[in-house]
Amino acid sequence: MTNAGPLSRRLGLVDAIAIGLGSMIGAGVFAVFAPAAAAAGSGLLIGLAIAAGVAYMNATASAQLAAQYPTSGGTYVYGREQLGEWPGYLAGWSFVVGKTASCAAMALTFAAYVAPPHWQKVVAIVAVLVLAIVNSFGVTKTATAAKIIVVIVLAVLGLVVVAASLSGQGSPANLLGGLGEHGWYGVLQSAGLLFFAFAGYARIATMGEEVRSPQRTIPRAIMIALALALVVYFVIAVAALATLGSERLAASSAPLVDVAGIGGWAWTGPIVRVGASAAALGALLALIAGVGRTGLAMARNDDLPRWLAAVHPRYQVPHRAELTVAAIVSVLILTVDLRAAIGFSSFGVLLYYLVANIAAYRQDAEHRRFPQPLQVIGAAGCILLVATLPWGSIAGGIVVLVIGAAYRAIRLRVTNR
Repeated sequence: MTNAGPLSRRLGLVDAIAIGLGSMIGAGVFAVFAPAAAAAGSGLLIGLAIAAGVAYMNATASAQLAAQYPTSGGTYVYGREQLGEWPGYLAGWSFVVGKTASCAAMALTFAAYVAPPHWQKVVAIVAVLVLAIVNSFGVTKTATAAKIIVVIVLAVLGLVVVAASLSGQGSPANLLGGLGEHGWYGVLQSAGLLFFAFAGYARIATMGEEVRSPQRTIPRAIMIALALALVVYFVIAVAALATLGSERLAASSAPLVDVAGIGGWAWTGPIVRVGASAAALGALLALIAGVGRTGLAMARNDDLPRWLAAVHPRYQVPHRAELTVAAIVSVLILTVDLRAAIGFSSFGVLLYYLVANIAAYRQDAEHRRFPQPLQVIGAAGCILLVATLPWGSIAGGIVVLVIGAAYRAIRLRVTNR
């Protein structure tokens, strides 16, 4: 049970797309639009476009880096190889802490749709532990579960769009508010929050050691999953804004339930709640897998405790890393709320992609697949969106980043002695 060898390459293109898409649509559709509307009003459509643009730049960086370094760890590995140990470590630390917060956000989202308020934290913890166990039985189990969940979620989202279209309640005027009273700061803040919804394609890159023909499969899977998610987000955002308006959308605790039921289709409520819970579970499933793989890569280099580098000899998964993630997420569920988790996650993930863009900019011509200016724009976009996140998220992110840097500095000093 302490084998630290390589993982097994069992995932094909469809598997990788399903994992990436399952990670994104759970976060975006059911958790982010309400706080984004609170920040930007109807200007959230502009925020969505900005978040999508930054996500595309980051995706090009991740795609070409993953093709050159098809191993577990994502930008943690890319940063180490292209920029040095410290940038790689800070990227890995940002990803682990940011996506651990994402796990808590998705677990709380799931529980909000299926459990009464006083049971939600218990249900969220049970969901985390069950999915960690599913992941521990092999990556093919993860991919199969992701495919099933994606099909369920897309079917439910189709129902929401149909219900909104036939409700007669939609108003084009709700889409035309533009910047309004929220201004550019509110729009950029909404973009930073909405970016949380696009970060699922990182799961494909972090699982690069388990993908067949990774140099070809990973870049294709990243771009296809991102394109599909963007189409889904845009359609749902337009339907929600047109039917509810920005104020009602911002105040809603279950916006897509309200969208589907606004025209008298109250019977859709339970169905939409099932879809929402499935989407959150899909995102949570892939998040635990992604954080576990990055933790594995960091442990291999002693940037996290070496104990976490174990790979199960039968199921070929980093079982200790994944179960440790589940335990930490369970503690977070007891101590944070949903909006705080989303903002904190966005801070960590944007820093992660900042390192990815810089690393991709440094790649040589042989491994370059996209123009270098895309990485310059991507890095600038990450910095801009971080700067406009809620101040509490920024402060918390800086504190955790300092703690991570201090941990590594102390470990290196002890080791050198």
